[in-house]
Formats: sequence, structure tokens, C-alpha cells
Amino acid sequence: MHPKNSSMSSTSFQFKRYDLSEDRSLRAWSAADELLVSSSTETDLTSKTIGIYGDRFGYLSCNLSAYQPLVVTTNKSQELAITANLKANQLTETEFFHPSESLNNPLNVVFIKMPKSIDLFQLYLAHTSANSNDEVQVTCGFMTRHFTKSWIKIAEAYFEDVTQSRAVKKARVLSLKGKKKDVPSIELKSIAFNGQEYKQYGGVFSSNHIDYATQYFLQHVDVSSTPNTLLDLASGNGVIGSEIHKKCPDATVHLLDDSYLAVASAKLNVVGDKINHHYQGDVSNFESEMFDMIVSNPPFHFEHDINIQIPLTLFKGCHRILKSGGNFQLVGNTHLNYKVHLEKLFARVNILAQDEKFVVYQCVK
Repeated sequence: MHPKNSSMSSTSFQFKRYDLSEDRSLRAWSAADELLVSSSTETDLTSKTIGIYGDRFGYLSCNLSAYQPLVVTTNKSQELAITANLKANQLTETEFFHPSESLNNPLNVVFIKMPKSIDLFQLYLAHTSANSNDEVQVTCGFMTRHFTKSWIKIAEAYFEDVTQSRAVKKARVLSLKGKKKDVPSIELKSIAFNGQEYKQYGGVFSSNHIDYATQYFLQHVDVSSTPNTLLDLASGNGVIGSEIHKKCPDATVHLLDDSYLAVASAKLNVVGDKINHHYQGDVSNFESEMFDMIVSNPPFHFEHDINIQIPLTLFKGCHRILKSGGNFQLVGNTHLNYKVHLEKLFARVNILAQDEKFVVYQCVK
């Protein structure tokens, strides 16, 4: 194990992002990750049960691997990246937990890479509170430019002592101690849309309303050619798959998302004998030419990073799993100009609708 106050840094290990980013400005860790690892040397972690939340590419998991931490993830791509970087650095692979699951042992020390979502931060703290002893110490790392006072308010609902460090390389940590007995309960979000209540876990994209791009897409999606097999790619709470299934009730529908919480939400909203849910970060597990139709509001960001390589990789996969003559319909922000990339893959790319913000494309294989 690393001795107390030992020096651990990014130079000890090699890291890749594993999201296929070609943007060299995007690293596999930030100064906030470095500060979290640095702060870990201030406590003797020997014989402690350590929890890690929000580790995107494995920087925390690798640096703290000697202590066999319990790693809580919310995305399949997280799990793949962490596993790959552990393996690349010849470290022991880890078991992953989700924030709806109980841990094997109560946590003594917790490290949280602060998520962009306020709701997800609260979910992390609620999970920590339910799976830790009374003396648990929590350290939350973040870049100073992302700070919001809402973090303090949420943290104080779960802990008596909440302090903020000075900035180091434009990063800070929040230190939380004194776990409270009476803490807020986590309730599902409920969003009304087109006569249906869509339930959603905190931390899922667009938690207060159906995303405007999704609404625009549903206004213009073309289901005149009724599909037998349909894939809702990056399904979120399942609203797109659900609304199209209402129009095509005989279709076999598959809903896929990289987010565990999104899949769990979709399972509440889209049910039936012909409904299939998939917790995956890509479409590699599907057979070639499997679908008549694919629909999507594809992601182009993760946390604070914007990375168009994510949807471009999904587009290639969609071409492989789409039947000849099948169509792939998606919505994108106008400025992303997906048409240039889609025309390299598909025989025909039509614009079904466009305004100053969004474009709906129909791609025919």
C-alpha cells in the first residue's frame, strides 16, 4: 500500500480517455483529480474502507488502487475506461457499484469528483450517508470555475461541518465531516409530456422538463414507414422510444443509454413484452443490419467537456446495425453541422426540419 503522506501523481501512471477524443486539450484528469489524490495523503487510509464517486477515466481508482476502493459509477463508459486504465497500469481490476445499490462494507473515507449535476451530487451524498459509518470523512474535488453555492447548501443537509480549501491550480476541495442523522430523502422527478408522466432519477439529462431538442424531434420525426425493429439510442428517460412506440405498437423497441440512471428511469416509463433496455455506451453488442429504424438525440458532451467524437462514433455504429433501406433519424444542434459527417456514411441524408437552434436529419442506408 501507499504509505501515509507518500507522493502520488499522474506521472506514476499512464492514462487514456477511452472516449476516442481527438482534442488534445482534453485530458484524462484535471487539477481537481490531482488535488483529491493529494488530499488522500493527509489521512492514514490503512485498513479503511474507501469510496470513490465520479471517477471519469480512472485517475482516482488507479492512484488509490492499493486500498481496494469501492468505486461507484453512473455510466458504462466510466466502467470501461476505469477498467482499461487499471489494466494498462497493471493494477487489480475493481468491482463497480451503482448509487442505487448497497455497498459491501460501511465507508470510512470518501472521495468525490464533483459532478456537473446538482441532483447527482445529492444522490452521491445520500448514497454515502446510507453506506458509511458516523465518522466518515468526505472530500469533494472541483475546478473553481464550476463552483456553485448550491453545493454548500446540499452538503450542509448531510454533514455538520462543511469547509472549502484554498485554490490549488484553480482547483479546490470541500471537506465534509459530522454525518447528520436526519437527512433529506431522494425522490424521483416527474415530468408531464403528451399526456404521460415520465419518471426520472436525479442526475439524468434534463431533469426538470423534456429536453427542447427532444421535443423538436418528436414534432418532426417521420414514422410513415412503420418499423418492425426500432432502436432509441441515448434514450434518456425513454420519452422518444415511448412516444414512437405509441404510434407503432407492434414494433419491437430497444432503448439504450450509457447512463445507468437513465436506463433505470426508462424502465419505469417504457414497459411491455416488446420493450428491451440496454445499459451500454455504444452499439457494439448489436448484430449488423438488425434495425429498421434508429432514433436519437445523441450526446455530444460529458460533464463539462464537449466532444463531438462521441456522436460521430455512434453514427458509424448506426450504419452497421441499420438494415439496408432502413433509416436513422436524429436531432442535433444547428452549429454542430452533423450533415457533413452523416453524408460520408449514408446514401441519402435529408433535413426533415430546421430552425435557428435544431436540425432533424433522416439518413437512409
